[in-house]
Amino acid sequence: MSRLPDPEFWAGKRVLLTGHTGFKGSWAAVWLKEMGAHVTGYALPPASRPSLHDLLHPSGALGGQFGDIRDGEALATIARKSEPEIVLHMAAQPLVRESYAAPAETFDVNVMGTVRLLEAARATPSVKAVLVVTTDKVYRNDESGRHFRESDTLGGHDPYSGSKAACELAVATWRSAYLRECGIRVATARGGNVIGGGDFSADRLVPDVVRAALSGTRLNIRSPLATRPWQHVLDCLNGYFLFAEALFKGESDVDALNFGPSPSEQAIPVRDVANAVQAAMGLDPEWDDVSALEQPREMRTLGLDPALAGETLAWRPRLAQSQAIEWTARWYDGWRRGEAARQLTLDQIEAFTKGR
Repeated sequence: MSRLPDPEFWAGKRVLLTGHTGFKGSWAAVWLKEMGAHVTGYALPPASRPSLHDLLHPSGALGGQFGDIRDGEALATIARKSEPEIVLHMAAQPLVRESYAAPAETFDVNVMGTVRLLEAARATPSVKAVLVVTTDKVYRNDESGRHFRESDTLGGHDPYSGSKAACELAVATWRSAYLRECGIRVATARGGNVIGGGDFSADRLVPDVVRAALSGTRLNIRSPLATRPWQHVLDCLNGYFLFAEALFKGESDVDALNFGPSPSEQAIPVRDVANAVQAAMGLDPEWDDVSALEQPREMRTLGLDPALAGETLAWRPRLAQSQAIEWTARWYDGWRRGEAARQLTLDQIEAFTKGR
């Protein structure tokens, strides 16, 4: 079973978390605060209604401010005021289909936003480690079905993937040209398709399942036979936090790590995930295949090899893909029945860390 973040390490640590209003950022903020970290968030206001950030942090309970990641002056100001020791950069334009509609903005946010963040970090003497979150889609996918390793060629067939690959190059440049001489360790984390309770984003499979269930409408899915490296948000964040710890302590000299399900697990197609979430919520598995409609291109197969994360951090998924789906459905089912989102989230963090 995987190592877990050290609460004694995180207690009292000053953390600047960009993208704290998003799905992963909201979970990250709660877990970090549970470990005693002093978290300052910086992100745009929540993009969805409902929003996990608002459900978990009512009345601005999480310190920070709303702002655009491309606003270098605002970033420098919040970094100067909060004096972070660790920066976790999750702010992004994260949607493939949106990237087709707004390619220039996607590159601006994901590449230049990261550059602005790195510039703010190197101007802040307190910063010792920066972890930039990218994606499993940074690799040049040849549809061979193999699991990509960190040393594989980067690339992108769609604007989102291309922007994140370009982000990786920007990080590499700033590392060698500026940050190393400042004593700042910086690396990238490449996570798989993350699922979990509280994601209400558009054009994502599990939120689409939940919206259809709540509205009583039929679910539309694209590419039902496509496979993805599904993993629970807590497994992914566990890897991020362990990586950030190692960077801060100088215990890791790798520049990037993959975080995803074990390659030995059988790939789960989109249709099976949809069916499983519906069944776990007590619904009859029903959906319509809209793949024949004109759609932007998306890869049919995608897999990651996370072996290096195991060797470097003793990280591996604590939840199998089937468990990740079950935990996700359980969160949404509890929430739609009136249970508090914050308590559902805290209960799952406790179960994850206690191995239950």
